[in-house]
Amino acid sequence: MTTSSYDLIIIGSGPGGYVAAIRAAQLGMKVAVVEKEALGGVCLNWGCIPTKALLKSAQVFDYIKNAAAYGIQVREANPDLSSMISRSRDVVHTMTKGIASLFKKNNIDVLSGMGRLGSHKTVLVTDEATKQVTRYAAEHIIVATGGRSKSLTQCPIDHKKVIGYREALALSKHPKKISIIGAGAIGIEFAYFYNAIGTEVTLIEYMPRILPIEDEDVSKQLLQSFTKAGINVLMNAEVTGVTTTGKQPKLSVKTATGMEELTCDVVLSAVGVVNNLENLGLEEVGVTVEKGSVVVDAFYNTSAKGIYAIGDIIPGPALAHVASAEGIICVEKIGGLNPEPLDYNNVPSCTYCHPEVASVGYTEQAAKDAGYQIKIGKFPFTASGKAHATGASTGFIKVIFDAKYGEWLGAHMIGENVTELIAEVVTARKLETTGHEIMKAIHPHPTMSEAVMEAVGAAYKEAIHI
Repeated sequence: MTTSSYDLIIIGSGPGGYVAAIRAAQLGMKVAVVEKEALGGVCLNWGCIPTKALLKSAQVFDYIKNAAAYGIQVREANPDLSSMISRSRDVVHTMTKGIASLFKKNNIDVLSGMGRLGSHKTVLVTDEATKQVTRYAAEHIIVATGGRSKSLTQCPIDHKKVIGYREALALSKHPKKISIIGAGAIGIEFAYFYNAIGTEVTLIEYMPRILPIEDEDVSKQLLQSFTKAGINVLMNAEVTGVTTTGKQPKLSVKTATGMEELTCDVVLSAVGVVNNLENLGLEEVGVTVEKGSVVVDAFYNTSAKGIYAIGDIIPGPALAHVASAEGIICVEKIGGLNPEPLDYNNVPSCTYCHPEVASVGYTEQAAKDAGYQIKIGKFPFTASGKAHATGASTGFIKVIFDAKYGEWLGAHMIGENVTELIAEVVTARKLETTGHEIMKAIHPHPTMSEAVMEAVGAAYKEAIHI
């Protein structure tokens, strides 16, 4: 067992780990990253990037199916799932090579294998093939091991008939029917994708509405869009069991009207993620874990000196951009800089279905529950010239302000490209911008972004186009 020494070793190369590694290298640290699979982690290889590639294919197919509305006649078009998946994997490979290039540029070493915390500031890396263990020393160690698909006890993932997001991204056969358990971001995106390419989709949600963490108005609008598209949505519904002994899986679902049995070609479990904390040696080195998450302070120090944790394995939203921000803050603090702690109330959330969903800050109900007196402005895309010109007039932008001091409390969007528009709100809230300043900032015409200005205007009864 040989030993090499680094300033910083990071276990996991997802959007938290690889971003932290690059920033640490920029600060002059000698850095190594431990990765058991491919660089980029789940997000790049089996999450954010490949799903967006598939969703783009679905959107293109949508355009083709509705080409006549744009004055274009198309005789026939058919989705080819295997080609869509092949394209998504090509995108992934390109991005993985990009990270490898960035690592080389910044002199970051990649330690291939399974990482585990050792005693006295060491990491043990086990080669998966040879089982050989190599010891590496570091003054600082960041754990960024991410998560995996959660499996329901009453509907366990068998990776064949009951699958997680990984299998959903690489199905060998186009399913005629799919049942999706969970209407959070993952379930919603896959429901849109499979519906768009002609699969009969049933979406099952335990809570009273889909996208339950979003503003209620957004959930209602998306439900209308999904129902219009032919997606069968069951809410207040509980999966009580699954039978996989036959050719097709059968789900038992308890609904408000009684028990239902759903037969499909495949079941996708999209009920959340489980943190990857097993076999890391956390307890042995004194790292405190509570309720399945590593306990950290504002700068991601764990209870063990010199060991830090970021990303999905700590409390907070399990989002790639959050993990990246946490990684940068963590290494800047290690490097002697004075970074601000992350404001978790100014983190954007995006769902890339059609129409898209994006939000930041308080929902209307959360703002009321927090005791705020609020002003609300809402601008529908039906009043947007650009939205009509592009054939995307579904949806709206909703903004929430504190009536007393004018603080921008939140924004909630559903419509074309709103995942791009939300950044304006995040930046404005970071800068403590007022509604007046947004209204007086010229937004180009015609654009979808004008809807942000108009929604703010509506909150202050100064909107022009509604």
